[in-house]
Amino acid sequence: MQHFLAVAEEKHFTRAAQRVNIVQSALSNSIRLLEEELDVKLFIRSTRQVRLTDAGRMLLDKARSALDSIRDAREAVAAVRNLERGTLSIGTVQSLPAFLDLPSLIAKFHTLHPGVEVKLRQGSSSELIERIKNGRLDLAFFPLSESPADIKTDMIACEPLVLACAAGHPLAGAQGVSLAALKDEPFVDFEPAWGTRRLVDQAFFGAGIGRHIAFEVSDLETLVELVRRGMGVALLPEAVAEARRASLGIACLAGPEICWELVVAYQTVEGDDQRPPDQAARAFLKLLDMS
Repeated sequence: MQHFLAVAEEKHFTRAAQRVNIVQSALSNSIRLLEEELDVKLFIRSTRQVRLTDAGRMLLDKARSALDSIRDAREAVAAVRNLERGTLSIGTVQSLPAFLDLPSLIAKFHTLHPGVEVKLRQGSSSELIERIKNGRLDLAFFPLSESPADIKTDMIACEPLVLACAAGHPLAGAQGVSLAALKDEPFVDFEPAWGTRRLVDQAFFGAGIGRHIAFEVSDLETLVELVRRGMGVALLPEAVAEARRASLGIACLAGPEICWELVVAYQTVEGDDQRPPDQAARAFLKLLDMS
């Protein structure tokens, strides 16, 4: 198409060959192959001039439009590669711990790459994992209870769980509280697959201890408010509980420690360096590494 456009605009094979920086014989062969492919004559050649046939004039506008589209596509791809344009989709559970300031990270990213649109979506860990797998999210932050298949996870932090209770609860301030000591306590916990629920269920199941879940909620603040009012106890990451020490009682659990792992998850390209294929996702992970 570039060769055709050069000949059509220059109306001369020698000048057209110079314009596209190839020898004239190669240009003539390129035009011949295009005419054979389209099964039509594009030029009327004479010793004095080269002019377009009707078919050639019809192709000229289409060729210009096609080459413009190709140039636009190349520029768009280059803009995404250089983080001048594009989209970054991030998933997160509803309540992230205080040590991960995701809004601040997003603000820093936007300052560095204002042309990249950041989309944020909340969901349960299982929902976020599925969205990573089907390509609807570039990155996702969630607590990990077991390693998911087919996606890469990097641990951001490992927080021990502590017992959160009302300030006047008999266990407030206690050390070395066993799970067995909690078997008769009413629990306020997240809905299945939300927050720390799966991790806590696994801990009690592994210890062979049953528990009574009095309330199931889907957000941290409701859970904390119910615990504060004495409606039950909860196991929460230490940083989450400590941030609310003014309104809660806190007790340390006996070993072995129940560790709440916060990870960032993403897909990788086979044979790559185990990083996300998208440039925007890679740039965001670099900010996370520096935080």
